[in-house]
Amino acid sequence: MRFRPEQHLRRQDEIRVVRTEGRRFDVRVLTIWWLVRPPEITVTGPRACVIASTAAVGNAIHRNRAKRRLRELFRAHQDRLPARCDFLLIARAAVHQRSFVELEKTFVHACGQISAFVKPAHV
Repeated sequence: MRFRPEQHLRRQDEIRVVRTEGRRFDVRVLTIWWLVRPPEITVTGPRACVIASTAAVGNAIHRNRAKRRLRELFRAHQDRLPARCDFLLIARAAVHQRSFVELEKTFVHACGQISAFVKPAHV
């Protein structure tokens, strides 16, 4: 599946809502904030914003690499995430210390945890 433009969270107010009202799932390589969208937003599929700060990840080369890796994880495994949720994927320093396969296993596990939490309450 592609990571389509309508799946990107770009507006600051949308990102802020996910961060302030959403829930956090923390794994060592990244932090995932997620929030179930209100019904008036009719976008199908999950939406995401990828963040990598200088303080946590490093210089521009490291930040861009971290964001590319996290975007690819989201793109490849978006079908495992609840469709009506918005996500913030925040890279941490450890994102460079793991291979992509290890990152993928961690992300898939996190997807399963989030999906298990969301589905019973919002079916």
